[in-house]
Amino acid sequence: MTQPRRTAPRGVDDMPEGPSEDRLDKLLDEIIEDEIQKEKSPDLFYGNVEEFVKDRFVYLFARSPESGLAWCSEWYRHAEALSRLDAIWRAWEHLRLDPATGMSNWWLHHVDPHMRVLMDPVAGPFTQCTNGVHNENPPPLPVQEPPAGLFFDQRAEPLSGTPLGLQDD
Repeated sequence: MTQPRRTAPRGVDDMPEGPSEDRLDKLLDEIIEDEIQKEKSPDLFYGNVEEFVKDRFVYLFARSPESGLAWCSEWYRHAEALSRLDAIWRAWEHLRLDPATGMSNWWLHHVDPHMRVLMDPVAGPFTQCTNGVHNENPPPLPVQEPPAGLFFDQRAEPLSGTPLGLQDD
């Protein structure tokens, strides 16, 4: 049994040169432009994490003071809280566009795990803050200088390789 001969779609390879070729170039340019527009992220609803927290998040995640959970009104002064809330905001911006399960995924996979850590009254970043009022952050974790040559600057390297920058042999 012979295989059917595969050919290009009618009209592509057998187009005469001239005005039709110009039209093909224009169509290809339009397709490329459409693909570029698809890849661009849609406009953000909120301009930054602060706007998101003040306008939406504090209402979505409101808790009674008697809950025992820790919160700080100056959340932006806590590096961990700022980073986690920024991640929550960015996930919300992305997932809000999914009409099916976007918000469920946002709550289950982003908000719930981050907020368990953030509002932990014993180990969370707000433990020094009482009644939502900011107090000094604890000092950063202690670190010692690693042995020379253990790490190298990976910014110029492609995003592949092994953890800790170890070289494959």
